Amino acid sequence: MIEDVHRGRVRPSRMTSEFDTDTAVVSKGADVFAATITDRWSTPVGPNGGYLLATATRALGEVSPMPHPFAVTGHFLRPAKPGDAEVRTELVKTGRRHAVAQARLVQGEKELMVVVATFADLTNMNGREFVLGEPPPPTPPEDAADPVAVLEAEAVPPILRRVDFRSAEVPGFAVGKPSGRPEFMSWMRFADGRAADPLSLVFFADAMPPPVFEIGEFMSSTVEMTVHVRAVPAEGWLAMRVRTRYVIGGYHEEDAELWDSSGKLVAQSRQLALLGS
Repeated sequence: MIEDVHRGRVRPSRMTSEFDTDTAVVSKGADVFAATITDRWSTPVGPNGGYLLATATRALGEVSPMPHPFAVTGHFLRPAKPGDAEVRTELVKTGRRHAVAQARLVQGEKELMVVVATFADLTNMNGREFVLGEPPPPTPPEDAADPVAVLEAEAVPPILRRVDFRSAEVPGFAVGKPSGRPEFMSWMRFADGRAADPLSLVFFADAMPPPVFEIGEFMSSTVEMTVHVRAVPAEGWLAMRVRTRYVIGGYHEEDAELWDSSGKLVAQSRQLALLGS
């Protein structure tokens, strides 16, 4: 990847990655962008929510005068299907530090998602820092497990072929023995070698299997998801902690932290999801 130092953006090199291809948007004029939802980022219940949110955020980045997604919230209205889509955008406000924009992801005139995003320049954050959380190890240990390798080939959804995962141990659900502890600690990166950037953190925040798999719940549909991008990530593995503490009325929260290879917190997210499809 090549960094545009004037805008702080990261733009694709000649060898474009799957993520860049599959989140690409093309202007149709009047703040409307054409997109193609592919099945390469699908889970057992359809296209991954983080992938859809990243696609809409890419379109918003085209209308924002600020370079980086900073706070992104998506409300999921109905499931997406592979195929053509539109992202209808609006620049709501531009200030000295932030720009706010909103979008609707549409397929066949049916709205799939409503997104509100604040953009900023993450290379120009100079305020106070106070961090209580401990960073995880920046890279996988030598004996880290590949959770995908223990699955039968036909059981591996397309999204797990796009991302490399490593865990300190194989999750219980992957071997048919859920642990009862809905939390994961894993490392991940794009399988094709693409470096992480602020836009891809919107996707990575939703890339891991839901931790409720560890309590025997294997279907989860996102209702709302918010991602806070805190910094431009260094190259290398991303370490992710994700956990669920409350399942109430069939709904659960999912909290995640993403740390880069330098030990810096680069993103946080929370989503509300419904058990079942």
